[in-house]
Amino acid sequence: MGAVRWLERHFEELICCTCLVIISVAVISQVAARYIFEIALHWTEETAAIAMVWAVYSGASLCVRERFHIRIMVAVQSLPVKFGKYVIFLADFVWAGFCLFMLRVSWDYLHIFWRFTETSPSLGINQFYPQTILFIGYGAMLLRLLQTYVIWFRDGQTGLPGELDESGDLHDEELHL
Repeated sequence: MGAVRWLERHFEELICCTCLVIISVAVISQVAARYIFEIALHWTEETAAIAMVWAVYSGASLCVRERFHIRIMVAVQSLPVKFGKYVIFLADFVWAGFCLFMLRVSWDYLHIFWRFTETSPSLGINQFYPQTILFIGYGAMLLRLLQTYVIWFRDGQTGLPGELDESGDLHDEELHL
C-alpha cells in the first residue's frame, strides 16, 4: 500500500520530471549531433514537443493539487471567511465545469484519432497515444480539485478549501483519500 500512496502523492512530479529528462536528452542529442557529428536527428524535435505537452498538463494537475494555480488568494483571504468560501466555491465550480467540458471534447478528439489513425512523421507512432494527455490531464485536474474538497470536508471545513497553513503545507500533510 505504501507504493500506491507514494504514487498518488508524486504522480504528477514523476511525469513532469520524466518529461524534463526526455526533453533534455532530446535537445542535448540534437545539439551534439549537429555540432559534433554534423548530422541532424529527426526524432528529437518531435520527442521534445510531445514531452513538453505532457509536462505542461501534468504540471497543471500538480498545481491543482498544491493549489498553486492562478488565483488571487491574498484578495480572497482578505474577505470575510464565509464570503471567501463562496468565491472559492464559485471559481472551483466553474473550473470543474470547464474540466468536464474539456474531458468531453478531448474524448471526442481521441475518438477521431482512434478511428482515423495518423502516425507522427519522425517517430512513426500512432498520434492517439501522445494525445491522450489531454484526457489524462483534465481528468487529473478534476480529480485533484475534488480531492481538495474531500480533504477539506474530512478535516472539518476549517479555513478555505486547499488553503495553505503558515508552514506552506496543506492543512492535511497527506493528500491521500
